Amino acid sequence: MTDRDTRLPGLHLALEVDGDGAHPAAWRHSGRPPGAVLGPGALRDTVAAAESAGFALVTFADSPLPPAAGGPAGRLEAGTRAAYVSVLTDRIGLAPTLHVTTTEPFHLATQLASLDHASHGRGAWVVGAANGEDDAATVGEPVRPAAALIRETADVIETARSLWDSWEDDAVIKDRATGRFLDADRVHAVDFEGPAFSVKGPLITPRPPQGRLVVLVPDALDVDDHADVVLVARPDLAGVAARAADAREAGAPLVFAEVEVVLDADAPAAERLAALDGAALWPETGRLRHVGSPEALVGLLRELSGLVDGVRLHPAVLAVDLPVLVDRVLGDPAAAGNRPVPRPGDTLRDTLGLPRPANRYAAPAATTT
Repeated sequence: MTDRDTRLPGLHLALEVDGDGAHPAAWRHSGRPPGAVLGPGALRDTVAAAESAGFALVTFADSPLPPAAGGPAGRLEAGTRAAYVSVLTDRIGLAPTLHVTTTEPFHLATQLASLDHASHGRGAWVVGAANGEDDAATVGEPVRPAAALIRETADVIETARSLWDSWEDDAVIKDRATGRFLDADRVHAVDFEGPAFSVKGPLITPRPPQGRLVVLVPDALDVDDHADVVLVARPDLAGVAARAADAREAGAPLVFAEVEVVLDADAPAAERLAALDGAALWPETGRLRHVGSPEALVGLLRELSGLVDGVRLHPAVLAVDLPVLVDRVLGDPAAAGNRPVPRPGDTLRDTLGLPRPANRYAAPAATTT
């Protein structure tokens, strides 16, 4: 294979960092005590490695329910994990999963705005919509019918964006002479009344540094027109291509493919997967799944580069697969290619090439002729 064949394409790369990895038996092969997943060390090291390797962002999965019996020792809330690493990093984007079905929209928007402030503009949101009977029971709500879930998801996304806009960028004036902290005329009340929830009043947090956080939406939620990034989960390239085209037609600015990876490491990838499945079977998730060499993964990324704008990688075992990704895929100068990487001082929108949105409540700037 020539150098040209092995160069990485210009894809944005995201990394899912929940727990010990995407495989349900990852905790058995992490090399750490089971309870270590609840401590700060593993998370800190994983995110630091991802940032050093040039990942555009990391995502933090979450669920209203605890891990299944026989699974990991537990899970800390995703927004809390993202907030923890926000002050330990300076380039990488941070995207917790927050569920529209179990979190009040006002609190959701406030938590995410706070993350964007803490990270100086690197916050994002993976939209979750857990809707099983047990999920709904955690907040005493019924399971939503499909159409109602789509409507509620879209409403929460747009209400969050309205709340982020409720403070204009220059609302905080800190005028010592008058003793005014803010200009009340530049803080706007949001008044939303929908079938699932209502919100009245402005956010309690100034507008986020990015204006609005980057919103990543799994394609299964069917709200592509409300996304900044649609996450496409299909088991083959043809399916990814078709679904990506649909997302773009709906108006999504960016499309990322979901890819699970099991790489050759201390043992061939197929042997590693068999050992993991022997402890707990990895169910089909609908995502692309690469089981093989790092070189073959580069080939897959090259094929995907003609179909999507980025890839979110789900390593089977973070402690095993991430070092291989860093050293043999991303860390090889000969394979560096033209992959975009975040720079200190950039917002996540800068990294992804997304413009900073204008505030919907601010009066248009006057123009002179």
